[in-house]
Amino acid sequence: MDAARVIRSKNAGPLHLTLDLMFEDRARYDLACASPALEAGAIARLYGVSGNLVQVIPYPAALAIKVVIERPVVAGSPGDADVYGAQQHRPLLGIEL
Repeated sequence: MDAARVIRSKNAGPLHLTLDLMFEDRARYDLACASPALEAGAIARLYGVSGNLVQVIPYPAALAIKVVIERPVVAGSPGDADVYGAQQHRPLLGIEL
């Protein structure tokens, strides 16, 4: 939470959730990219999903990392607790890089 300037989540269509981490400088971005805590398997465990449902996409030009997770239920369908996906970044706030 202290390393990233922005940590947010949102829907990427009805079937996927995106988590965006944006960093102030190259040093913090590089630290995050190298951290095992932000590997797909670690994110999958954090969110309670299979590792094959998570993609971690570094974007160096923007000093950002995008994580894409397949939603367990379609956005807006019965059982969906966050139709916009805007509250799903919370588990990332406790990660130590």
